[in-house]
Amino acid sequence: MSKPLSERTLGIIHASSLTIRAIQPYVDKYIPDVSVMHLADDTIQRDNMRSPVGVIPKVNYYKFAQYAHNLEEAKVDMILLACSTFNYAAELARPMINIPIQQIDRPMMELAVSQFTHIGLLATLKMTVPSSERLLRIVANEKGKQIDIKTVLCEQAFAAIEKGDVKTHNAILIKEVHKLAESVECIVMAQLSMSALAPELTTVKVPVYNSGDTGLARVRDMLLAMD
Repeated sequence: MSKPLSERTLGIIHASSLTIRAIQPYVDKYIPDVSVMHLADDTIQRDNMRSPVGVIPKVNYYKFAQYAHNLEEAKVDMILLACSTFNYAAELARPMINIPIQQIDRPMMELAVSQFTHIGLLATLKMTVPSSERLLRIVANEKGKQIDIKTVLCEQAFAAIEKGDVKTHNAILIKEVHKLAESVECIVMAQLSMSALAPELTTVKVPVYNSGDTGLARVRDMLLAMD
């Protein structure tokens, strides 16, 4: 018989301490009884942003594997990578770690690809775009599908949120979501921070997937399925 969720522990690895606050509403919503251990290293995000677009410093992959090992030694039941930019780290670390590793964007990518062909990708950080497009194509290859990705980058939204201007950040993204919905069958939102927009996107004419809801729902299901 599997353990109740109240006896499970999730380890979350963050590339920036800012995502700890962003993910908390979804932890509270989907796994409120699960113990959570957060491990954040702001140097990962810093060094990713200093690198050319599409290039992840090798040391960041090493750091993720080391942190995953540390969490495994701390007896967590599974690990969640809460960063979109270096999502490949989860794939690289799996052969070295004996507990499940889930990347937060993967569930929404699977939902989008399994149901649609023309997929919109909305991002606020240019360094995230190659990783998110790559993950969509990996899922499509696994499912034997051809997909078309239309990417919209809203760097002005990220500039606004960096200044603490949430209202402008949200207004820019809501406008872009409705615009993008005119030319695609569904939309995936590349940054975890964008998940908070979900209540304001109920009138969009196509499904809009966010990693907060889909990622933590998957974590809950995986924990419930464990022996």
